[in-house]
Amino acid sequence: MNRREFLAATAALATTSAYPGLAQTTELSHGFPASVLRDVPYIETTPVPEYHSASASAYDAFQDMKFGARVHWGIYSIWHRGAESWPFLPMSFEDRQAYNNLYKSWNPAGFNADAWIGAFKESGMKMFAFTTKHHEGFSMFDTRTRVKSRANWTAPGGPAIESCDLAYSIMETPFRRDVVKELCDAAHKSDIKIDLYFSHPDWYDADFRPYGTNPLQIPSSAEWLIPADVRSVQRRLGNHAVVVPDPTDAEVARMMERHRAQLVELLTNYGKIDMIGLDIHLGPRVWPELRKTLLKLRQIQPNVMLRNRGIGNYGDYFTPERVVPGSKEASDKPWFTIYPLGTDFSYEPDASKYKGTAWIVHNLVDTVAKGGGLQIGVGPSAHGEFHPEAIRQMKGAGAWLKVNGEAIYTTRPREGTLWSEGDTVRYTRSKDRRFVYGILTEWPGTQVVLRAVQPKAGSKVTLLGSRAELPWKFDSAHGTTITFPENLQKADNRPCDYAWSFKFETTAV
Repeated sequence: MNRREFLAATAALATTSAYPGLAQTTELSHGFPASVLRDVPYIETTPVPEYHSASASAYDAFQDMKFGARVHWGIYSIWHRGAESWPFLPMSFEDRQAYNNLYKSWNPAGFNADAWIGAFKESGMKMFAFTTKHHEGFSMFDTRTRVKSRANWTAPGGPAIESCDLAYSIMETPFRRDVVKELCDAAHKSDIKIDLYFSHPDWYDADFRPYGTNPLQIPSSAEWLIPADVRSVQRRLGNHAVVVPDPTDAEVARMMERHRAQLVELLTNYGKIDMIGLDIHLGPRVWPELRKTLLKLRQIQPNVMLRNRGIGNYGDYFTPERVVPGSKEASDKPWFTIYPLGTDFSYEPDASKYKGTAWIVHNLVDTVAKGGGLQIGVGPSAHGEFHPEAIRQMKGAGAWLKVNGEAIYTTRPREGTLWSEGDTVRYTRSKDRRFVYGILTEWPGTQVVLRAVQPKAGSKVTLLGSRAELPWKFDSAHGTTITFPENLQKADNRPCDYAWSFKFETTAV
């Protein structure tokens, strides 16, 4: 099959399911749209009986965190042509070959794990997610697995699959340091929770063709992929796809063995790991083996929280991407919005493209009120250093959280529609339901009237970060009126910038 025949075949199947018999398994009822759940129609809605999710205590700890960093770093940071690995797909064959060899001279001498974790901690973050391997297949950790076949993009006569034997990892660079180990060690010392991102597909290891918009496609791609992936191949690859033979059964088995071995390494070699951030998905032909991998991971670390991508309802948490849900989601699983602070999740060299501390604070307040959390995406440069403007904005959020953290960390959303009042008021509550926090994203002037909260008779209303007790009165017709003293009308006298939190002892949630 030539490339033109391949494109015609995949186009014909892009809007139809190659697995109509599995349509009944697609019911997903966790309150998020299918675009967030990454619909995988070949995965059963109810996990097999021998599988268990993380414990209630792990879910509770996840919901307590609220704020963290999402760090994408890999060889894509060397050329920095855009969003993580994705610019690889439209590259010329010559550039693809050069890209795959960039690791041979990479020496990010500016990397300092303690400095990274220290910056996260000063920013008020309770966790970080780090890319152990993105789609392009380069491992940022000391993997003992081996890649046995790969594409030679500049082979005589056109791209071809060739044999090889290498780890394709950070340990084969001049740097030769296990970045994941150094970060995990630093995080454990600082009590920062760890989320290790891991891409199911791998564009370097040819055994993984054709999954995850792999630039190596096969004549049977439309039968091996779900329609969403076929559409992604059409959209992202188009004429850049190279059609090679279908993998043999032995290659498929070797693929799944390496995939499993790498995840086992991540949960075995780096101490307690709180989350594994899986991404994209493999196909229905290998789902039984992937399910065995999940069972194995549960044996190693039973309480690790697994992101749902590629594993459906076997996952423990969701991550809406570049969007904050418009309302409080009726989800039975916790979630973090992941949103880049700059243009993309990888390094942004232009200081003007970072969104600002106010953006961080307002989105954090909004997501927490709705029951979720916020991971802001920041990527270091090829040298291993974050942009000073990103650090400044993150630490600004940390200063805000030193004042207002009580209204954010370990809180829970209020019931029903009580999470908000208009565009500028958000609410959270303490886990014991004794206190409600109202967070104003605009300073109200001398008074604010709140209809969604009634303080307990005789109780105090306080502004977090201030010793002032704020006069209040309640009547059933208008709600609760809070008055602010004259000195707080001057911005310099307020305990913080960007948003202000009030603590109420209430008679109801």
